[in-house]
Amino acid sequence: MTGRVVVVGSLNVDVVATVERHPQSGETVLGSALRRMPGGKGANQAVAAAEAGAAVVLVGCVGDDADGAAYVAGLTARGVDTTAVRQVTGPTGTALVVVDHDGENTIVVVPAANAEVGADDLSDLALSPEDVLLLQLEIPLPVVEAAIHLAGGAGARVVLNLAPFAELPADLLDACDPVVVNEHEAATLARRPPSLLVTLGPRGARWERPGEQIEVDAPRVEVIDTTGAGDMFAGTLAAALASGAAPRDAVAAAVEAAARSVTRAGAQGGWTL
Repeated sequence: MTGRVVVVGSLNVDVVATVERHPQSGETVLGSALRRMPGGKGANQAVAAAEAGAAVVLVGCVGDDADGAAYVAGLTARGVDTTAVRQVTGPTGTALVVVDHDGENTIVVVPAANAEVGADDLSDLALSPEDVLLLQLEIPLPVVEAAIHLAGGAGARVVLNLAPFAELPADLLDACDPVVVNEHEAATLARRPPSLLVTLGPRGARWERPGEQIEVDAPRVEVIDTTGAGDMFAGTLAAALASGAAPRDAVAAAVEAAARSVTRAGAQGGWTL
């Protein structure tokens, strides 16, 4: 039976500047373009899961500004159930993104409304064992902890993208299958959880599970913008797992989707706010 992907996470407006190269500390460089696009790891992953064919529910917060209203409308149009996205007083979260000539990016996130996500926002979720709960760390960590416990009680699978990186208690990481990190985050872990999926950029991904190690190579593509590639990976992975795909097939689908995503600008396929 196919389950849903339930995403608890952030919604940001990405203000994206394109530059020839990233500035050094104290240096000013000129940009060639400036765009305002939808972002935030939670919403990015929700859109990715919907694009992969999953039924997707997003839990999060936006501000009471025009950006928040436009964002919710755009997500709804892309097949994401936004009934659990709450409007709060103040601005919608913002990310300042700088993308260089090689498609590499630096990002500064200002949480704003995302900081208002609370455990009460989980109260109406009715998770089932077929569902996949997808989490990241751009919302308050107590909410992440509460969501993992909620999923455990319901028998739902938890996929945790440990980004932006923070050390979480071992019992929380052990409850996730898998914990998704990049190579830098994997090296920072004080303890490796039993189910750890490491994204390797242009080299694909490696999933270390009890008694099994899965390695999938990535196709070669022309890189335009790496913003959101990790989110595309996580959302597609969750969608595949919710559909009942085998772990290797789920990783292969996620690697292919992430590779495809870097050939286009923006974290969600280029639509703008």
